[in-house]
Amino acid sequence: MTAQHVLDDRPLAPVRRMANKVPEVTIYFWIIKVLTTGMGETASDILARTLGPVPAVALGGLALVASLAVQFTLRRYVAWAYWTAVVMVSVFGTMAADVLHIGLGVPYALSTPTFLAVLAAVFMLWYASERTLSIHSIQTRRREAFYWAAVLATFALGTAAGDLTATVAFGYLGSVVLFAVGICVPALAHRFGALSAVTAFWTAYVITRPLGASLADWMALGHARGGLGLGLAPVTLAWTVAIIGFVGYMAMSQRDTGAHTAA
Repeated sequence: MTAQHVLDDRPLAPVRRMANKVPEVTIYFWIIKVLTTGMGETASDILARTLGPVPAVALGGLALVASLAVQFTLRRYVAWAYWTAVVMVSVFGTMAADVLHIGLGVPYALSTPTFLAVLAAVFMLWYASERTLSIHSIQTRRREAFYWAAVLATFALGTAAGDLTATVAFGYLGSVVLFAVGICVPALAHRFGALSAVTAFWTAYVITRPLGASLADWMALGHARGGLGLGLAPVTLAWTVAIIGFVGYMAMSQRDTGAHTAA
């Protein structure tokens, strides 16, 4: 799925435009997205264990609000601001799903369809308002608000779904394999004309969350829980360094803006 595939909708009303606030959909986009999901999973666990669930959620919420405030003040895509906001959404989305399960006792079998319904509602409201769900038309404040609401819902849904498969049926490594195979389905379906670009994108976007989280958990958790036992802190640090490296490369090369192809 490339940027060109997603450019299938155009704004219908004369509104004040910004430059598109979302990066080009390249292989680097998907790599960084998976890295942020895993890092958010383990960082959330560290914060909850260190500070306690309530202070951790409060701190995560404040960091999310601050990162989104910076993102909304910009009038164009800026790599570090965008991906910082994604990381904060990952951390807070993980906490939201975990609080429902651990704090309130809501089973993953219930929270997963609940978050799916929330995401569906966001998409319905977004489409009813804008007549498009294309990420390459995020050029107004309202569309940007819908976009980030959808992103937050995908992270909460993906967290619950990943924990459901890991704890009920497949384990962490089995979940990695399941979602790695699963993320290929929308790509192939779109490739062969069975799925629209927008639907394929958002389907894959949801799956990146449980894929990255299951992989990070498998690396970090102990052997008794089916993991490699590398530890939460080392995995969080390693994935953070990888994110910084890729985002820095994107910022310098501008491969996520299309500017590098300009003559």
